[in-house]
Amino acid sequence: MDLGSVPLPPGGFTIGKKFVFEAGHRLPGLPSDHKCARQHGHSYEVEVVLTAPALEGPGFVTDFGVLAPFKEFLDTELDHRNLHEILPFEPTSERLAQFLAGWFIQNLQPTMPGRLATVFVRETKSSWARFDVEGR
Repeated sequence: MDLGSVPLPPGGFTIGKKFVFEAGHRLPGLPSDHKCARQHGHSYEVEVVLTAPALEGPGFVTDFGVLAPFKEFLDTELDHRNLHEILPFEPTSERLAQFLAGWFIQNLQPTMPGRLATVFVRETKSSWARFDVEGR
């Protein structure tokens, strides 16, 4: 088979990268008998999803190395912290996903070709929250 004869269909491109950090929190807005109102911790997994209508050389949506400052932010500002003590909102996974999208757009978006589409935040292997950036 001549591999050069395979047609490349039109469409967009999507990539994702996962990051992890450990942190504790509580949700004081819940009733006192709710388990999440008490201090507890998670091994958070954050996944960013980027899209592009075309690839940049040598064939990337965005070079994964460009995402290193996001990992540094997670490590220096959120890892091994009490999130309810440092964040300006009650740290649910939903709000954390939106906050991380905002940080990413403000700090990394201007320097890269791909555009942030979605941020997933997982507290456990079976639960996650997703924030979709409008207009992406």
